[in-house]
Amino acid sequence: MEELLQSFLEFLFVERGLSNNTISSYKRDLKKFLSYLRYKKIDDINKTNRTIIVSYLLLMQKEGKASSSISRACAAIKSFYHFLIRERLINEDPTINLESPKIEKRLPRVLSVKEVSNLLNQPDTTNPLGLRDRTMLELLYATGMRVSELLSITPEDVNLDMGFVRCLGKGSKERIIPIGTTAISFLKEYIQKARTKLLNKKNSKQLFLNHRGEKLSRQGFWKIIKRHAKNAGISKDITPHTIRHSFATHLLENGADLRSVQEMLGHADISTTQIYTHITRNKIKEVYDRTHPRA
Repeated sequence: MEELLQSFLEFLFVERGLSNNTISSYKRDLKKFLSYLRYKKIDDINKTNRTIIVSYLLLMQKEGKASSSISRACAAIKSFYHFLIRERLINEDPTINLESPKIEKRLPRVLSVKEVSNLLNQPDTTNPLGLRDRTMLELLYATGMRVSELLSITPEDVNLDMGFVRCLGKGSKERIIPIGTTAISFLKEYIQKARTKLLNKKNSKQLFLNHRGEKLSRQGFWKIIKRHAKNAGISKDITPHTIRHSFATHLLENGADLRSVQEMLGHADISTTQIYTHITRNKIKEVYDRTHPRA
């Protein structure tokens, strides 16, 4: 069954052109499912049926897994079986009419403008690592990029004269995002003063480097943002994606149109971007309730 999984992962990469992160997610979910099959003494994928799959999803629910995790696992399993049917490796698809659990759409957690400002002011820009941190945070808030996109950009992707950055999003889709004067200023300073020192005669292509002169990892960036958030006195549970959410929300609060925000975020479907309009509506309601004499 491991060979079938490997064939499926190759199909996702070669034919569907999915990103490494998405493929890794499929791989994790399906490895857990195959482990469950082995636990049930099933060593032939043709011996699986709808009951087995449903029992696995129910086990995930019993273990307290989030509905989003169960839904993602269900989608991965369905895609896997669709692939096996397509390749004629199984005779029947046990996932036909299998419904994913309903996911409650939670509003993204965002920072206020003041909290963002406090966060961005935390790094000590008198040293190379601090200047790198400040530049990354400024660019993340200026563009709303995903952290994987931020850490993959090269110096050639940044046009400081024209004021834009080029990045590759999900499905290797390229997009151009404008950047403001503050982010441009820190980028210039970082490239001129800090990046060369961090490179330390190495030949890394990425713009942002760790202390060894190599590409910074997502885990490394997560630790950086957690540390600066703590120093800023931000009690909210913050992740790199929180800044992306804050970028979108602040744009909409200040009058940006939804379609432009969708383009900048790289959302394929505008319905994904519309979640941020709920946040701004909630804020409007709070203002109304607080200020209208007959609210």
